[in-house]
Formats: sequence, C-alpha cells, structure tokens
Amino acid sequence: MTGMRTGGQLIVDALKANGVERLFCVPGESYLAVLDALVDSGVGVTVCRQEGGAAMMADSWGRLTGKPGVCFVTRGPGATNATAGLHIARQDSIPMVLFIGQVQRDAREREAFQEVEYRRAFTEFAKWVAEIDDPARIPEFVNRAFSVAQSGRPGPVVLALPEDVLREMVENPPAEILANPVPAIHPGAAQIKDLAERLARAERPVMILGGTRWTEGAVQQVERFAERAQIPVGCSFRRQMLFDHTHPCYAGDVGIGINPALADEITNSDLVLLVGGRFSEMPSSGYTLMDIPHPRQPLVHVHADSDELGRVYRPTLAINADPASFAEALSAIDTAPSPGRAERVARIHDAYLTWSTPPETGPGDVHMGPIINWLRDHLPEDAILTNGAGNYATWVHRYVRFQKFATQAAPASGSMGYGVPAAVAAKQAFPERTVVAFAGDGCFMMHGQEFATAIQHKLPVIIVVVNNSMYGTIRMHQERDYPGRVSATELTNPDFAALARAYGGHGETVERTQDFAAAFQRAEASGIPAIIEVKLDQQAITPTRTLEQISGSGVTKARS
Repeated sequence: MTGMRTGGQLIVDALKANGVERLFCVPGESYLAVLDALVDSGVGVTVCRQEGGAAMMADSWGRLTGKPGVCFVTRGPGATNATAGLHIARQDSIPMVLFIGQVQRDAREREAFQEVEYRRAFTEFAKWVAEIDDPARIPEFVNRAFSVAQSGRPGPVVLALPEDVLREMVENPPAEILANPVPAIHPGAAQIKDLAERLARAERPVMILGGTRWTEGAVQQVERFAERAQIPVGCSFRRQMLFDHTHPCYAGDVGIGINPALADEITNSDLVLLVGGRFSEMPSSGYTLMDIPHPRQPLVHVHADSDELGRVYRPTLAINADPASFAEALSAIDTAPSPGRAERVARIHDAYLTWSTPPETGPGDVHMGPIINWLRDHLPEDAILTNGAGNYATWVHRYVRFQKFATQAAPASGSMGYGVPAAVAAKQAFPERTVVAFAGDGCFMMHGQEFATAIQHKLPVIIVVVNNSMYGTIRMHQERDYPGRVSATELTNPDFAALARAYGGHGETVERTQDFAAAFQRAEASGIPAIIEVKLDQQAITPTRTLEQISGSGVTKARS
C-alpha cells in the first residue's frame, strides 16, 4: 500500500485485513467516502431497508459464523434505528462492529444536523464506543474494534466516523495492515483436575451450555465427553444448536417454559457445570433455578470473561476459559461413571423426547404440531432456522430437534422483528443451505420490509408467518392478569401472501393443517424468496393452553 489513501479507503483496507467478506448497510451521505472505496474492494455489500434490520443482519452473521458482523449506518436517525440490533448483540454476546457516519469535526458540539455524541449515548449498548479524529489512526482503531468485539465475552463495538476524516488524505499509509490475533483462553491444569474429581464424586451432575465463542469441533468434543461421562446436557435459551438433540445425553432446552422434570434435575443436582453462558433471567426461569448469590447446588462456572464469574452466582469452582478451549481440555478427563448415572441420563433423555413431541390437535383448522413434525422430517439437518420473539417461537425452541452447529439464529434478548433480517444474513453466509424464518404477524411487521432485501439480493429464504392477528404474548399475559379486559393487543394485517407477490416473491396462504406441506414444497420449488402465511386461531395461544383456559373467565373482544 503506497502513495496516499483517503480515510474511507483505509477503513475498507482495515476491514479486508480483518477478514471481512460482507457488510450490511443503509447508505448515508455521512460516509460516502467509504461507499466509494467499497466499489472495487471485493467486499460484499448488502443494501438494507432500515438500520435496525441491517444491524440484526450483522448480528445473525456474527452469531452463525463466529466472526464479527459488520454494519454501516448514517448519523442521527440512522444510528438510533440501529440500536435495535445493537442491543440484541450486547445481551446475546455476539461480535459486531457498527460504523456510524458522524458530522464533520468542526461542527461537533453545536447540535449540528443529525449530530449525536455516541460515546455518551451508546455506552450501554456496546463494549466500546469511540470516534476516530485522525484518519492516520484508522487501522489502529479498526483493529482494536475487532479485537474487543471478539475477546472475553464477545459483543458489539461502535466506531463513529466524522465525514471529513473519511475524505481526508493520509500520506504514507501503512504498507500492510495486520489484524490483531484473538487469544484463546485456556483452563488451568489444576482446575481441570479439580473438575475431574468433582465429576467423579457426583451422582446427579448436569451440564448447561450457552453463550458464544463455540465452534463445531468444540460442540462435538462436548458431545463425546458427555457420553463418556454420562452427564445430561441442556442448552440455554435459544442456544439449542450447541448440542445434538438426538444425542442420548441431551436433556432439553433451559429457557422459557422449561420442562418441569428438567427444572427439577437442575434444582436437585449435586454438580451444575455451566459452560459459556451467564445463566441470566430467561435460562434461569426468572432466577429461580439457582439461588443468588450462593447457589444451593455446587456450581462450576466456565466463562471467557472473568468479570462474569461471580457477577451473579458465586461458583464453587470458577474457570476462566473460552468454550472451545474448555471443550478441548475435557478430553483429558478420564471418568468411569456409575451405572446409576447412565440410567439417569437415559431417563432424562426420554423425558425430553416426550416433552418435545408436539400436540397433534388444538383450536381452529390449523395445528402447529403436525406442521412442526412435518418440518422436522422434511428439512435437512443443516437447515438454518431463525425467529424473532412471540408465543409462536415456542413451537421452534421446544419442538424442533436441532442436530447441527450453526443452525439457529434467534435473539435471547427477546427482540421482535429479528427473524426476517436474520434469515437474509444466514442465506448470504451459507448460500447452499436451506433457511427458514419463523415470525408472528406482529413480529414480521417490525422488520418484514427486509424481505425486499432478500428479493434484491436473490436469496430464496422461506418466511413462515404465524398470523393470529394480535400481539399474542402480551395478550396471554393480559388474559392472565386482567382477564376479559383486552387493550392494545389486536392487530389488522395485510394479506401476507399477496405482500410477498407484490415484492416479487412467492406467496402462500395456509388455512388448514393438511395444506402446509404442499405450500412449503411450492415455496421451495419457486427458487425465490417466499412467504407462507399460516392463519392460526387466536385460542391456540400456547401449545397446551387456550386463551380461555388462561383467562379462566372467558375471552372478550378488544376495545377499539
């Protein structure tokens, strides 16, 4: 690299040095110099329709590949829109780098057009927030951003880029930009020896996997260890891709609506091995499965960020290690479990199989149970499933039996609108794989416009819109706490199949269970982005209870 480079060109040079293959953006005049530098760069650019969707795509990319997702947005409204995806990445520990165009340097602190001081505004949303004042320091800042995003507990980083910094020329730029290595965090030999002794003594151990910094190889190592040690393994909320659900040691998902039998096993365990996750509110069933700050169960907590060890729960044994390095160290543990452990593992897995078998019937003409069963039989093992938030998602995280790593992208933060943009990024990251997004009608309408992004980039994703014409989760809580007094939860929706066709995609409407399979197969055969609208009866609010059963006093219509 010789001669002179603009700040915008140095940004792109640093992205390429850090292995960036694709970025997601909504263009803005504040970073035109970067857009120009991207023209001949070889870096793929996905043009999105709203900054929140772009940031969610970057999150999905980071979630599925383990490499930081990259997002560019413009200042002010563009940046604040992007916080929807930024918050997901922060709570879910997903590596992301968000670049924000900023007002030029001589206009700062005047409340210039669309000016925001991001170092003050975004501190709660990111691991590190910085603004680059000197174009010559761009490689330094970008390299640090990628390091911070991936190290310890991964998360998002925000870099603000003043417009004039991007236009300014840099004399004698670095001949080569070298990305910073991300060091592995290995457990100590003494800690592994201590763990081995505890496991040898335990009669009722349980392992819970969560968080990020996993690899496919690490997942396989844990599966082999679990079988050797006869330990039941559960996956934290919306981290189900971390263990093969058909494996004889799989115990089930540890999240919203946990199997009571699994909850009992965790509560009465004599050794809980928590690997990679924080065991926050959702996985812990509202902080009820373990006492705070002193769990009644002996707790071994393994986490890549030392600040998370003892932050909420005091562990009996704290191991500061990333999940991949810890999984590798498990191979050194030689264990000979008692017959009682093997019998317990088999019993717990059988309980999971029963729990994850969906009901065949329910209110109305469309029943989600048979639909999920058909998808389980039809979809390839490496199909990627995405979803946002809402009661419809219960059908995915309880009844889908994930078998492969990097097959799930769903927000543990509970953010709506995630499924469609996540599916777009998933298909670009893994174009050879089937990608299916689930969305409720309310969820779809929050970022469903990114279906246009799928059309533009020719990404044949399939979106299953479960339409019950209401904000179902809130309605469920409403009927439970204020029975018969419905307010602000009814929705009037478009014809989603017609909407798909209007965008240039394939559209299907399913009003009877038996029509779903053919509709899905037509959507697949179309070879273009597709929406399948599934019209679900409002009474089918959960897999096992109707609205009337939750209310206990009958359900009234909403007040307009």
